[in-house]
Amino acid sequence: MEVPANKKIEMLETMILSRKFSDSLAELCRIERKIPGMMILSTGQEAVGSGVCAALEPEDVIITNHRSHNHLLAKGADPRELMAEIFCKKTGCNKGKSGTLHLAVPEVNAPCTTTVVGGTLPIAVGQAFAQQYKNEPRVTVCFFGDGAANEGSFHEALNLAALWQLPVIFGCENNLYAGAQRYEEHTRVQDMARRAEAYDMPGVTVDGNYAPEVYRAAREARQLALEGRGPTLIECKTYRCRGHGESDPQHYQPGDEIRAWQEKCPIPRLGDELVSLGVIPSERIKEMESLAEKIVENAVRFAEESPYPEPHEALEDVYV
Repeated sequence: MEVPANKKIEMLETMILSRKFSDSLAELCRIERKIPGMMILSTGQEAVGSGVCAALEPEDVIITNHRSHNHLLAKGADPRELMAEIFCKKTGCNKGKSGTLHLAVPEVNAPCTTTVVGGTLPIAVGQAFAQQYKNEPRVTVCFFGDGAANEGSFHEALNLAALWQLPVIFGCENNLYAGAQRYEEHTRVQDMARRAEAYDMPGVTVDGNYAPEVYRAAREARQLALEGRGPTLIECKTYRCRGHGESDPQHYQPGDEIRAWQEKCPIPRLGDELVSLGVIPSERIKEMESLAEKIVENAVRFAEESPYPEPHEALEDVYV
């Protein structure tokens, strides 16, 4: 499948925006009492969210995990409302109730972010069941890490999705570490995608640092789902260049390993390709970076100037 030039440009733009967004958060969370909560970033693995979301249509749904900023921005979330929510301000996408780790942006069909490891999987299966039940021409994408693939919820979700041929795409971001534990220390199988064989569904392993390859896999999986041929497991092999959270000193990650993966950064990789092919001039990339910086600066300013919610608002929008 040939990836359209406009899609490659779109993926580059959302990757650059995600990186600028993450870099800003990395600086802000070092300031005492600036941002509440644990800060978990996706620096180095932006090609996964940008590649997958570029392959989706607006009506498609994503269910994502604690490392969600790239997924949400690539799906079209407003950077200002996202930043305000991370600051826990009332102008945020969840009115200050979620903070950085439990974000939800229903208007772009991203109804759930959960920090429960493996928690995205059964939720995504339920969402896909609803789509199938209502005969909606939509799919659900579930983002999760390699550590979550060892949870019981992973196997239960894949088994049920395969049994009922649900329109769900399981997107595993294999960044080589589950917390501080290396992949080979918690999993025997070399390619996580091979686990799809047990559930008689397609299992695909792709270069998670090359957005067009991620896009192709997601687009093909989406087509299978819409044809009623059920789920696909896509394993995106990538790397987490920062710690599990910003308080993580990364002592367990060898320095030469980090540097080697930084050289495989998905952003210049795609940017250089587009320039070499004559799709865009090199000046266009600088313009993208400048625009992303302005968008993020504006988002931070909006968040800082926004008020915190009033105490009584904690009881609003709560359903029991």
